[in-house]
Amino acid sequence: MYQLEEETEADAWEVEALYDLCFAPGRTALSSYRLRDGVEKVRELCLVLREDGVLAAAIRFWPVRVAGHPVLLLGPVAVHPTRQGEGLGGYLIHESLAEARRLGWARVMLVGDAPYYSRFGFRRLEGVIMPPPTNPARVLGFELASGAWAGITGEVRAWNDPEGPDRGAA
Repeated sequence: MYQLEEETEADAWEVEALYDLCFAPGRTALSSYRLRDGVEKVRELCLVLREDGVLAAAIRFWPVRVAGHPVLLLGPVAVHPTRQGEGLGGYLIHESLAEARRLGWARVMLVGDAPYYSRFGFRRLEGVIMPPPTNPARVLGFELASGAWAGITGEVRAWNDPEGPDRGAA
């Protein structure tokens, strides 16, 4: 039986080890990680899935801004290699998106594979620009509220970015 829980500080080392196992070396050099530097995770949405106390999967979310609008940056989501193919990643995505909607967030984005994430309702975001060298075809968005992405374009900025016209807008 799986247990779904909010990630705690005590889980952090184990979650990082799972990410190291599931992703290529140098993952923290990716542009999405630069947006997370010095920014607190959205704790209520960072979830771990365990079976008999053993970590099977994890998901994290971070706040960012696009054109001054608050946006959730999903990722990473990872499933232990021995548990892949069981639907655990999808379960984490569905549960966390439902909670994000309940908490009042309107929009989510990620950098990922469209064929995988399109089954959850993610679509390519035209005109939303991640820091380089991100492939624009991998910048995907999901609306938690109808029309939440309508007309929103521009650079993705860190939540705490003190520069640029997006600062402080909600």
